[in-house]
Amino acid sequence: MKLLLVEDSPRLRETLTRGLRAAGFTVDTANDGVEATGYIGTFQYDFVLLDLGLPRLDGFGVLRALPESGTRPRVLVLSARDQVADRIAALNAGADDYLIKPFAFEEALARLHALARRPAETRKDVLERAEVVLDARSQRATANGRPLNLTPREFALLELLLRHRGRVFSRAAIQERIAGSSSEASDRSIEVLVFGLRRKLSEAGCEGLIENRRGVGYLIE
Repeated sequence: MKLLLVEDSPRLRETLTRGLRAAGFTVDTANDGVEATGYIGTFQYDFVLLDLGLPRLDGFGVLRALPESGTRPRVLVLSARDQVADRIAALNAGADDYLIKPFAFEEALARLHALARRPAETRKDVLERAEVVLDARSQRATANGRPLNLTPREFALLELLLRHRGRVFSRAAIQERIAGSSSEASDRSIEVLVFGLRRKLSEAGCEGLIENRRGVGYLIE
């Protein structure tokens, strides 16, 4: 799952980024509202973690910049503003949830998982294809009932292809969704990533699950 963290405190931004990546998220970061709207206008995100007191453009400006289409990310506001009026204003402006600073990281993570489970979302925690079962919440995957020993990037790639079955992803699209928009990963590194995942699936008896459309990209039907 891909997430944009918008926070102007370097210390909190770095702490949250480490924790979120360890929890399996692909994380981009922005330290002000203008930078955040640039990311939102260019890339697709599942979640936005948003501070309200941002330089250049505040959190309400970022909320107004969110797309109105079905690709709109879920927004969890993280703010020191603890008045009821602040929470109401943010929710009315388009936020999906509101967490007051200081907070426990575990609570922020639980709220993200709760947002992913909301009925309005088409997201599912458990994804299945043939004999492969992936549990996005527990970060576990099995093939023919046996655990798949996947790296975090291999797991993220498998989740991406299972969640969007039938959609072809180019190397550039995989790089952007898995490695992060600021990553300098090369086409070669994406090929190695795909090769490693396909090898592990093949060894588990699921050969051919990931198809290669030559010159276009990869998919799971």
